[in-house]
Amino acid sequence: MSFLLRTLAVSLSFLSLGVGIAHAQTAVSGLGQSWPNATDVSTSPNYHVYVFQRGSIKYIQVNDANGTVRAAIMRTSTSLLGTPVGVDAGNVATVDEPLPAPASSAGETVYNDGNTQIVVAPQPTGAMRLMAVPVECKNPVECSSRGP
Repeated sequence: MSFLLRTLAVSLSFLSLGVGIAHAQTAVSGLGQSWPNATDVSTSPNYHVYVFQRGSIKYIQVNDANGTVRAAIMRTSTSLLGTPVGVDAGNVATVDEPLPAPASSAGETVYNDGNTQIVVAPQPTGAMRLMAVPVECKNPVECSSRGP
């Protein structure tokens, strides 16, 4: 009997650990919030990045240091697209939705999960250009810009 209880206790411990690990990686709600209940996965101390998942679609939200939602990018198995979320939603450039080259391309990588890289470049207007590209891209400005 005690063996059965120990086995059950160990099994429940692993089950709860697995649920905690899955929750720490992605959240299912909170997209668009300044301080969502999700793990900050930013590679930069100047930004906060949160990942949400619904089905096979991943949403990557970028907030500035003050919590202002700058933009969110949607990642499917075949494309990278901007969403209508955040004050810089119109400044999201991807390989699937390129924009003209930004006034300032000096930026920093705020997210890299091995498949997708997001670079944020502050612009002279105070806006932020968010460039979301596959990690194979060596120059995010080139990969997310269309010609003149």
